Amino acid sequence: MSTLPDHQTETRTLPVPEGLEGERVDAALARMLGFSRTKAAELAAEGKVRLDGQAVGKSERVTGGAWLEVEMPPPPAPVRVVAEPVPGMEIVHDDEDLVVVDKPVGVAAHPSPGWRGPTVIGGLAAAGFRVSTSGAAERQGIVHRLDVGTSGLMVVAKSERAYTQLKRQFRERSVDKRYHALVQGHPDPLSGTIDAPIGRHPQHDYKWAVTADGKPSVTHYDLAEAFRAASLLDIRLETGRTHQIRVHMAAHRHPCVGDLTYGADPVLAARLGLTRQWLHAVRLGFTHPADGQWVTFHSDYPADLRQALTRLAAESA
Repeated sequence: MSTLPDHQTETRTLPVPEGLEGERVDAALARMLGFSRTKAAELAAEGKVRLDGQAVGKSERVTGGAWLEVEMPPPPAPVRVVAEPVPGMEIVHDDEDLVVVDKPVGVAAHPSPGWRGPTVIGGLAAAGFRVSTSGAAERQGIVHRLDVGTSGLMVVAKSERAYTQLKRQFRERSVDKRYHALVQGHPDPLSGTIDAPIGRHPQHDYKWAVTADGKPSVTHYDLAEAFRAASLLDIRLETGRTHQIRVHMAAHRHPCVGDLTYGADPVLAARLGLTRQWLHAVRLGFTHPADGQWVTFHSDYPADLRQALTRLAAESA
């Protein structure tokens, strides 16, 4: 049940499922309405969450069958695609079904609330590309994403056939997604698999973390080259969670060099001239939607990552 008072605040009223018996209010609210736990905690702190008519705090426990009332936050303003050229974004491959781009650092995959910088979708629009109309308006054609601070290969669907088939391949984990990451220290073992669920960080809404109730996440890594202070890893993603490599390597106590958000050493980053995480999508392979043939694309390291490796190698000599 929902109401919409004159001041346009929507109140949602719904029963707590028996399966959430004993959960904290913020955790239950996040699971029932799709909020982050941080947003749910904020609403509770503002007195906008009631359980059986009584205001409750974020850490109180819910009872199965109780009625939860929530004053919903206003919907975000609609996001539109702005056709804007993206300097440095290269077209690696283009055909009637898809386009593969080499995304520079500092570019988002698509527009989103709060992001005012360039986007892959905006860059393609400015260059005259027409992409698939499938997906939300601001991310039509997008079948996977790279972080703003991560460079490398992305494929964007141009046809509806390509969108459907590529989304399925990513969902079924049949796409070969390879990254190179420079991480602090030397992982033990030097080759391995990190299988740990990833969810929203319990304290910081802008971060992700290994959490008990997160989504299954699997990262395979192999040592490519060892330096005195860091290791260059070849990484294959089995799943594709937000910040997956960054979160898994940080949880493994070997954060990506330069990734200050996830605990990297700022002194080392400055010494290597890095202003972002050393992480690059070097290879992308998938079955082409048109003919079923396997295709593979490669990307060289951009200048800032090459320079960091050169400095690191000189230190290790």
